[in-house]
Amino acid sequence: MKLAVATEGKQVSAHFGRCPSYTIVDIKDGQIVSKQRIPNPGHEPGFLPGYLAQRGVRCVIAGGAGPRAKSLFGEQGIEIITGVNGDVDNVVEDFMNGTLKTGVDTCDH
Repeated sequence: MKLAVATEGKQVSAHFGRCPSYTIVDIKDGQIVSKQRIPNPGHEPGFLPGYLAQRGVRCVIAGGAGPRAKSLFGEQGIEIITGVNGDVDNVVEDFMNGTLKTGVDTCDH
C-alpha cells in the first residue's frame, strides 16, 4: 500500500493541495519498504488526485482538504484522512499501528 502525507518541513501540512511536498510511503506486511519526499507539482483544481493515483497511492493523510478534493480522491479509490497533525514519521507509525488520531479538518473552504 502506498500512502501520501501532505508535508511541510517535518510536519503534516494543514492543507493537502497547498503543501510544499508529499511524503510517499510504501508499506508492505506492516513494514515501511520505501519512503521518499516529492515536491508538490502545483495546486491545480482536480489534478492531484489523478497525479497521486498514477503513482499507486491508496491513502492520503493531511491536516485538511476541501470537499471537492475529497470527492475526487474517492473517485480515484483513494482514502483521505484529514484532521491530522504532528511529525510525519510519527503519523506514519500511528497509521501503521492503527492508532492514528484525527481532529478537525483544517481546510476552511
